[in-house]
Amino acid sequence: MSLRVGFQMDPIEGVDPNADTTFRLAEEAQKRGHLLFHYLPDELIFSDGRVFAKGHYMTVNRDDSPVSTFFEEKTIDLGKDLDVLWLRQDPPFDMSYLTTTYLLDFVCKETLIINKPFWVRNFPEKLLVLNYPDLIPATVICSSIDAIQKFRDKFGDIIMKPLYGNGGIGVLKLGHDDKNLAAIFELFQKTSHEPLIVQEFLPDVSEGDKRIILLDGEVLGGINRIPKTGEIRSNLHVGGRAAKAELSICELRICERISQNLKNHGQTFVGIDVIGNKLTEINVTSPTGLQELEKFEKKNLAAKVWRLIESKLLSE
Repeated sequence: MSLRVGFQMDPIEGVDPNADTTFRLAEEAQKRGHLLFHYLPDELIFSDGRVFAKGHYMTVNRDDSPVSTFFEEKTIDLGKDLDVLWLRQDPPFDMSYLTTTYLLDFVCKETLIINKPFWVRNFPEKLLVLNYPDLIPATVICSSIDAIQKFRDKFGDIIMKPLYGNGGIGVLKLGHDDKNLAAIFELFQKTSHEPLIVQEFLPDVSEGDKRIILLDGEVLGGINRIPKTGEIRSNLHVGGRAAKAELSICELRICERISQNLKNHGQTFVGIDVIGNKLTEINVTSPTGLQELEKFEKKNLAAKVWRLIESKLLSE
């Protein structure tokens, strides 16, 4: 079957074709004979009860520079002109991001959207984990320096980060005797109105942060992201190193606990983060790690993703 596949994402021209998950999904779709359409989030248009997007049909080639070839600019009806739409722009998870999910809600009855925008909006990555208090590190979310200081008094070393941040930006480790806590809190308050999330520091992060990818609730596989020397952040784009990972019984049990909830709410492609057998995030916006996982597993996992999507459409 030939599908019309849309990608709502950031500019594809600047992605790393050897690491970017969205590129890999587009590449495999093209290989399977599917037609690709790319547009930016700010090119969404709601008019006369319909949702449109201005963008380009494209082809991709990881050996070219740029990696994509755009054809004539088109404005398409996302409900009539697409079979599948990938919601793949990166956070920040701000009002602009939220607005795109509201608009895409009008498209869901006609086009399969991955992941379902209503639940992307209602499953913020650092908040969804709060439904599993026995699986996560000790956590406080607040805009109160007093509450944070009490939390640090109880747990010692802490991690403090913006609640809706991404990519490791603004993630800080503060020791139990760090005198900069109040000043850093004030700086956060000056630059953002959102609360902070504070968690007990997990020393196991030095051994890596597991990224596990779930496909329709089933484990696709996992990689270990190891922080570089002198860093606590294991994100690959800030210098973390990907390594092959075997999933522990505890990690598989975590996946089992959350999988049905994700599947029931249309979260088809999800990446979860686990440090030392503690669940830290459930990423539903634009999870990464697929290409690294394929390299370690030596399997075409993007094809497995597309087989699932094709079967979903055939069963409708």
